[in-house]
Amino acid sequence: MDPFLIGLLSFPVLLALIFLRIPIGLAMLAVGLAGNWLVIGSPMVILNQLKSQPVGTFSSYSLSIVPMFLLMGQFATISGMSAALFRAAEAWIGHRKGGVAMAAIGACAGFGAICGSSMATAATMGQAALPQLRKYGYSNALAGGTLAAGGTLGVLIPPSVILVIYAILTEQNIAKLFMAALIPGILAAVGYMVAIRLYVGLYPASARSRHRAAMAERCQSLRDTLPVLGVFVLVVGGIYTGIFTPTEAAAIGAALTGILALLSGSLGLGALRIAILDVGRTTAMIFIIILGAAVFNNFLALAQVPQSIAMMIGEIGLSPWFVLTIILLLYLVLGCVMDSLAMILLTVPIFFPILSGMDFGMGAEDFALWFGILVLIVVEVGLITPPVGMNLFVIKAMAPEITMAEMFRGALPFVMTDMVRVVVLVMFPSITLGLVWLFY
Repeated sequence: MDPFLIGLLSFPVLLALIFLRIPIGLAMLAVGLAGNWLVIGSPMVILNQLKSQPVGTFSSYSLSIVPMFLLMGQFATISGMSAALFRAAEAWIGHRKGGVAMAAIGACAGFGAICGSSMATAATMGQAALPQLRKYGYSNALAGGTLAAGGTLGVLIPPSVILVIYAILTEQNIAKLFMAALIPGILAAVGYMVAIRLYVGLYPASARSRHRAAMAERCQSLRDTLPVLGVFVLVVGGIYTGIFTPTEAAAIGAALTGILALLSGSLGLGALRIAILDVGRTTAMIFIIILGAAVFNNFLALAQVPQSIAMMIGEIGLSPWFVLTIILLLYLVLGCVMDSLAMILLTVPIFFPILSGMDFGMGAEDFALWFGILVLIVVEVGLITPPVGMNLFVIKAMAPEITMAEMFRGALPFVMTDMVRVVVLVMFPSITLGLVWLFY
């Protein structure tokens, strides 16, 4: 059988295994190994890959950043930084229409700056903000949609674990990717706040007003957030200025948040054990997905799937912008049924070579940074869209009284703002690349 045809047939097989609830990492590993066997014609290729691929994949120094950022998020959660961020945001904007929900978005953005995980941000901020949203009569749809959408800021605001994986796949500078993500991440938070304000304006019964906090309360709330601000400035600022490598910054951030958690009295031996075990489990899950994707993508390269597709697109003469639009729309569809990390690992080695050979009026590195941020945004939209919106299920588990229909309805305004933001960033790449151009 033609290797290219084998490569194309591997996709429906992989999706079938995913729908059968086989873990995505194991599904990609199995399909990749079987594909290599069919293309090469010898079962020995399976043993060879199982011997060499794990070592080659996991010996990457850059991957050490993943458990460090995850540990930083765990310590930040334990130390109560999320509650401090929400109290500060609520004190300053909680009295406005939809202000408590806006405060939750602002706190999610702040927590995302030291967490790097969408679901962890959604779960942590849900614990801090849900009681207040209930207290002030926010509708189930608005409360659930706000917290689920706010969770996506965990990877949009740097540092981001997914951006680290993208940087490794495309051999890009992690610091530049973090810098490129900053303004789009801030735009996301602002866009979500605008969506809340418009929603409350259309449905006034969905939220009650909160009293205006006294100036003394506001100032005290800001003082409580100084540890979070300090960690963010040191970690991200150190990366931007070149004082630390991203890996060093992740280790320093984990150490600092651990010290803060210890000083707060919330980090005992039991909590430390739970944090380390959670990080270990999450890291193992991520690494299995990375290994499966590496084997599967090696098979696709051997079958020359990306090269053949790029050649066909070139022969047809499609516009680069049309191809980019189709790929972004495909990401939105895949996001409804696949995990974001698995999607990045599965598709970037295919789509990136296709698009990087086209003329978008910018250099190769600028394109790689710009495309990475676009992919990050559309992939994260999948976390708040049916049927597999993971952030929605996280909030649903914390608030069983909110129905899934209400969750999806509440997430819709945020999905619409995401679509607008993607269009703006596609039309104006300088928004994404401006900081990179300024500092590099």
